[in-house]
Amino acid sequence: MALKQYNPTSPGRRGLVLVDRSALWKGKPVKSLTEGKRKTGGRNNQGHVTSRGIAGGHKQRYRFIDFKRRKWDVPATVERLEYDPNRSAFIALITYEDGEQSYIIAPQRLAVGDKVVAGSKVDVKPGNAMLLSQIPVGTIIHNIEMKPGKGAQIARSAGTYAQLVGRDRGMVIVRLGSGEQRYVRGDCMGSIGAVSNPDNANTNLAKAGRNRWLGKRPLTRGVAKNPVDHPHGGGEGRTSGGRHPVTPWGKPTKGARTRHNKSTDKMIIRSRHAKKKR
Repeated sequence: MALKQYNPTSPGRRGLVLVDRSALWKGKPVKSLTEGKRKTGGRNNQGHVTSRGIAGGHKQRYRFIDFKRRKWDVPATVERLEYDPNRSAFIALITYEDGEQSYIIAPQRLAVGDKVVAGSKVDVKPGNAMLLSQIPVGTIIHNIEMKPGKGAQIARSAGTYAQLVGRDRGMVIVRLGSGEQRYVRGDCMGSIGAVSNPDNANTNLAKAGRNRWLGKRPLTRGVAKNPVDHPHGGGEGRTSGGRHPVTPWGKPTKGARTRHNKSTDKMIIRSRHAKKKR
């Protein structure tokens, strides 16, 4: 889908660049595949803000997406492509031959009327899903499971994809968009193709209010605060915030490594930080 650029008829229109969604379904989603979604305002069950910068936003319904694709060898037809407010990618409504319907993440080049199927080994076509051990080396994939049957966790966002680059002892080697190469079990599922809506990265919202519609509140920079409110605060005149950028609670940020769960390090062949270390 193309990008839409607007004439500067008002300050809020100047610079506005959005994705053209005219080809998507204009009606409501399938009611049985959705549920109501409550806003939290970033607050926990005690009313304390635990995630800053969250509030408001347009009312949304959550669409149930089939990330597991375990209905094997039953062909399905793409009924329509839809917008999903809960994710950056578009979704596709598919109807199986037995009449069951479900939503899947829509890959690029998937069109209304196309047939998709999931199985242990199926045709290598956009939208089809199969075991990673059966996918040819070099194939572009998305919706990749990390544990068999858990559902896809890797490459689900708009325009993202990974590449299957090899096999080794019942595992497959996957190169992620970050440059990381890692092992994934061969009995995990993956879908063929790259995720739809790659132009999402090129949009420009043009005004703060449009971010508020998405549920995002403004965040004050630490250097603009007082010392009592932030480690970067205070100082005479305009200061940059010191040598080591930290969060309001003193944790290193802006590039400092904070990853502590090392249980999957053995699955990583090449770190995404490999270039930075040299």
